[in-house]
Amino acid sequence: MYESIFDLADMIKLQELLRINNKSITTAESCTGGLIASMITEISGSSDIFNGSIVSYSNEVKMKELNVKKENLDNYGAVSIQVVEDMLKGSMEKFNADYAIATSGIAGPTGATKNKPVGTVVIGVASRNGLKNVEVYHFNGNRKEVQIQAAKYAFQKFSNFFQKTLDK
Repeated sequence: MYESIFDLADMIKLQELLRINNKSITTAESCTGGLIASMITEISGSSDIFNGSIVSYSNEVKMKELNVKKENLDNYGAVSIQVVEDMLKGSMEKFNADYAIATSGIAGPTGATKNKPVGTVVIGVASRNGLKNVEVYHFNGNRKEVQIQAAKYAFQKFSNFFQKTLDK
């Protein structure tokens, strides 16, 4: 499903590129519920580039495990650029990774607000040296389709981001 966005061959290439450059990745996931980490570990040998991740579904876990700032949760909500930036930083520190992917969103069918409809997902990527790219996306479909699109777009986003960091 959604193979045109990011497929198994793309994942194998991405992991090989991480391996060649001796880099590691981690994930901090909310709405994707571990799907991104699962997609990484589907590839044999992924332990070379992946130490672990966290599914921080509740705000309490976001604060406790990823050092997400309470002020950011209170002022912007869990589905926000500010919270995803905190998740990125916290996951890289927690898992001693060079890079991170983080997601927070509303997969539905419940949880929507006027300003954040179902399908709203914040996807962020970052590097330990401080580079980051965090954006808000809007996906269509049922809960599972939103999660799959979010995960695949996250990898596509990371792949482009990672390539640019190597070019510098």
